[in-house]
Formats: sequence, structure tokens, C-alpha cells
Amino acid sequence: MPPTPPHLKDRLHRIINDTDSPEGRLFDILLILSIVISSTLIVLESVESIRLIYGGILLGIQSVFLAVFTIEYALRILVAPKKRAYLFSFFGLVDLLAILPFYLTLFMPAGRLFPVIRTLRLLRLFTVFKMNRYVRESGHLLDALRASRTKITVFLVTIFFIIVIVGAMMYVVEGPPHGFVSIPESMYWAVVTVSTVGYGDISPQTTLGKLISSVLMIIGYSIIAVPTGIITSELAFASRDPGRKAAKSPQNCPHCSHGEHLPGSIYCHMCGGSLLP
Repeated sequence: MPPTPPHLKDRLHRIINDTDSPEGRLFDILLILSIVISSTLIVLESVESIRLIYGGILLGIQSVFLAVFTIEYALRILVAPKKRAYLFSFFGLVDLLAILPFYLTLFMPAGRLFPVIRTLRLLRLFTVFKMNRYVRESGHLLDALRASRTKITVFLVTIFFIIVIVGAMMYVVEGPPHGFVSIPESMYWAVVTVSTVGYGDISPQTTLGKLISSVLMIIGYSIIAVPTGIITSELAFASRDPGRKAAKSPQNCPHCSHGEHLPGSIYCHMCGGSLLP
């Protein structure tokens, strides 16, 4: 295969990674439409009545999108200055998972490996995650999640301690006669109760057990809004902070296409690739 001319490679790089140019915007719009249609077809294919009637048509259309995503993946590898960095970046792996299940299902017999094929069909929904690189507002959400990760970690650890302690207490108070056959089973009940889901498959029967359940339910209602409040606060700060917006650079990473880096950044904070030309 002859090497790609430098000027053609540079133009392909601008079309694929430069979202500000007309060609780049058109490329992004067409790819987003392809992702939406492909994902919709995958969902429709899971409906047996639709699959029995239109299965062949759906397979044919999905084959077209398979070719589109394969060409896109090959072009991204071609224009990436550091191909290894792109291949093992988040978006590089997502791009691979978006097409790999299609090819694997082609070479697997549909008989005894049918459950595996069903799982691979589910993995094809990774095409949905390909859209994330085109949603600029996702950067605010990622910033909010990064800023709140310490608080969320403390919150989850606290909830874990509560579940372990209450689960052990209910195992002692209720015991196997009332469905609390082990501490893990009791911890499962505690998770269902503290999350206010309440399946009802296991329920306390003793007075003390009901009292503990009532306290745990009140705790659940009290803390269920904590992670939402933490992330919402950070998200609002990330969205309205003019200093943070001004500090961002529109430069796109040449490896994974992620944008909005800090001025003077040398490496991409998404994939670790170099931002220097």
C-alpha cells in the first residue's frame, strides 16, 4: 500500500478532528446521524417480531454502517501522529468496540454460540458512546465528576459501612427463619432498603427488625440526594465560571480529538497524547 501524500493526510486530519471547519462540521453531522440510525436499528433488531419480518433488511443496513465505521476507524488511525496513543485511548477503544462485535458475529456459528452472539450484539451499542466526542457540553460533566470524585468516594464508603453494619445486625435480629440467611443476603436487603427501592422479596418480621428498617429508610431518604447535590453543584460551577471557560483552549488532541485543554498544555488529559505539533 503506497504511503499517503502529506497534503492529503493533513486534509483528512482537519476533516476528522477540526470541528470548526465546514468540512469538519459536515463530517461530524454525518457521523452523528450514522450513530443514531445504527443504534436505533440495533434496538429494533432486539424486538423478535421486527427481527422475523425485517431481519434481512436490518442486517443489510447495519452492514453499510459497519463499513462506514470501519473506514472512519481506519482513517483515524491513519491521521493520528501517534497511532499507539490513539489505539489505547478511551475513544480509540470505543471506536474499536463499535465495530469489533459486527465482525465477530460473522465468524461464529449461530447454534451453540447463540448466547455469545446475543452478548456481542449488545456490545454493538458502544456506537452510542462514539457520540460523546461530539458533545462539547460533556466536558462540563466530566469536569464536575472529576471535581466531586473525592466527596462521592467518601459518600460511597460511608454508605458501604452502613450497609455492612445494618446487614450484620439484621442477620442477628431476624436470622434464616425470616429470609436473612446470611450477612451478604442481609446486605442485599440493606441496599434495597437504603435506596428506597423496596422489592419486598425479604422483609423483617420482628419488632426490632422493623424498627431498624424504619431507621434505615429514614437514613435512605436523608442521604439519597447527597451525590446529586454534589455533582449538581460542581456542574453549575463548571458551566458558569467565566474564569474556567476563559482558561480553556479550543485545541483538539490529534490522537483522540478531545478539545478544551488548558493553555500551555503539552499532553491531552483524556488520552495522554502530545498536543505539540
